[in-house]
Parts: sequence; C-alpha cells; structure tokens
Amino acid sequence: MSRARDQFEITPDILLRAYSIGLFPMAESAEDSNLFWVDPELRGVFPLDGITISKSLRKTIRSDLFEVRVDHDFDAVIAGCAAAYPDRDKTWINDRIRRLYRQLFDAGRVHTVETWLDGELVGGLYGVHLGAAFFGESMFHRKTDASKVALAHLAARLRKGGFVLLDVQFVTPHLASLGAVEISKSEYRRRLADAIAQPASFWAWPKGKLVSGAEALAGLSGRGEAA
Repeated sequence: MSRARDQFEITPDILLRAYSIGLFPMAESAEDSNLFWVDPELRGVFPLDGITISKSLRKTIRSDLFEVRVDHDFDAVIAGCAAAYPDRDKTWINDRIRRLYRQLFDAGRVHTVETWLDGELVGGLYGVHLGAAFFGESMFHRKTDASKVALAHLAARLRKGGFVLLDVQFVTPHLASLGAVEISKSEYRRRLADAIAQPASFWAWPKGKLVSGAEALAGLSGRGEAA
C-alpha cells in the first residue's frame, strides 16, 4: 500500500479528484491532524450482484426491524463510525475528515444509509458518489445486523440506480463474509475509469421514501419492486 502525505490544504474538489484516480485520505488517528493519501495494491470491492445475504440476515431485512433512512443525519453517522468500541479502540476519522465529508454531504456527493430502532440510530454507513461509482468509507453498528442491513439497502439502491462499482477500500474478514473481494490496482483503475464515465442516480428511489426490506431484497435479486 503506497502513501503520500498531503502538502497542501485538501478541498472537497481535490478530494473528489483524488477519488477519480483511485486515491483516498486517511489519518493515523483521530488525534492526528495530518492526512495521507492511500493507494492500495489490492482494492476491496463488492460485486453488486454478489452481496452475500444469509438466511437469518434475509429474515431480519424482510422483517423491517430497523427503519432505514437515507441522508437523514450525517453528523451522527460519522460520529458513530469514529467512535471507539471494545473490538476497535482507535479510529482514523479526525476533525479534518469530518469537515471535508460534511462539505461533500452538503454538496450532495456524500450519502448515508442509516438504521434506526425505536427512534435511535443504531447503525449505518457513509460514502462518496461519483458517476456510477460509490466509495464506501466507513460503517458502524450498535445492534446486531444493523450495519449489514444498511449495506444491503445501499447495494439495492445502487443496483436500481445503475451503479457499476461499490468500492470498500480494504477487505476485512467481516466484509469478505458478505461477499467483498480483492482486485488488483490495475483492474480497479480500469473499473473506476469506466464507472466514473457513466451516469447513475442515487435517488432511483425518491428522496424521503422509506424503502421496505422486501423492496431492498427484490432490488438485490434484480427482480424490481416487491409486491
């Protein structure tokens, strides 16, 4: 994995340009104000037709246990992603990351998919939208399956909207269990160039519509809207 430290102020436009050529920023820790550009030799992606949905997860999605909201509370989502947990005592999301992605959210370039239970945010994710590519940045959960449900709804939305690339940066055992795979840098850049040259709509399901679990599962299977 190659890294390059930033030598100048990173703006939202520079950040989008970096994504378009395969780079993304990280910090060493939440306390470190510096950022570095990351360009992995192996890149993690989700085949949009290959998300692994277990029988139990499918049941949870279909039950609509969680209310799934989109672009409802960015600040709460990134705070959840930045929080320390028993199995993760540090995070790379510093104040500069929060400010940059908030600006991109306000510009309609960053989106959240959020899972709510009894009026409380219990999981979610956020990422960057560029052409027909979506770059997943981080996800979190406070209840079992909350982030997995968000991911399933995201993938269904991307499929419906004509996206062709869902980038997750690195493949962890958790993401691999859901169907994420590694591809080479050269293959990733080929797919990236193709994706950002195409149009896609994040709002194929209109803004404000509450998408049911049945609709999401139908979208993942390519069958369109559920009855």
